[in-house]
Amino acid sequence: NANGEMVPFSAFAKTHWTYGSPRLERFNGSASRQIQGSAAPGVSSGDAMAEMENLMEKLPEGVGHEWTGLSYEERQAGAQAPALYALSLLFVFLCLAALYESWSIPISVMLVVPLGVLGAVLAATMTGLSNDVYFQVGLLVTIGLAAKNAILIVEFAKSLYERGESLADAASHAAQLRLRPIIMTSLAFTLGVLPLAIASGPGSGSQNAIGIGVMGGMISATILAIFFVPLFFVVVQRFAPKQAAPASMQETEID
Repeated sequence: NANGEMVPFSAFAKTHWTYGSPRLERFNGSASRQIQGSAAPGVSSGDAMAEMENLMEKLPEGVGHEWTGLSYEERQAGAQAPALYALSLLFVFLCLAALYESWSIPISVMLVVPLGVLGAVLAATMTGLSNDVYFQVGLLVTIGLAAKNAILIVEFAKSLYERGESLADAASHAAQLRLRPIIMTSLAFTLGVLPLAIASGPGSGSQNAIGIGVMGGMISATILAIFFVPLFFVVVQRFAPKQAAPASMQETEID
């Protein structure tokens, strides 16, 4: 004080314990605080991030947020997912169009892809898996697998139709002929990814997401393709423009 005597701290201030960062944290030049957390059981990481963004909108003006680490990577990957799905469908369609030299036949093959995706989504929903990057990779794999089963039926149906059978008979006959190969190849692949679906321990979450997603899509595409691919082939071919029959080749005898 003015007399040079010691004055207790409580005479002019109050003290209390509080929690805070032991250092000054800045992110992109602005004062920041790092918040870490994980989604509750049964809630996907994407839904948890969306809820965090909704809460951030209620904060006072001048307070913002940025995702870092795995959350940032997941947000970036999620934004690219629609473009990746579209590119994969386009590539499969163009490859089939070049193979069959037709625009209508690939359509009947690609119509089975939603059936496989539906099975993958149902499998993930029933097992409580989240829509993360690993599950999205499984969806991309399902697109090619679903088209594979349809190709086996459509290829034979096209060959039988060109031999003179009616559309309905050709589609039905092709489904019967290719039933065993489809079941065998699908069963072999499903058993191959079974270890991923039942994996446990550290890192098993990513393996379960890929394994269960692909298994669900493969089972759905296999069962439903047997019934729907012949129907798709008949419907598409009836509305497709008719192609001119190839000119018959004349044999010339050379002495």
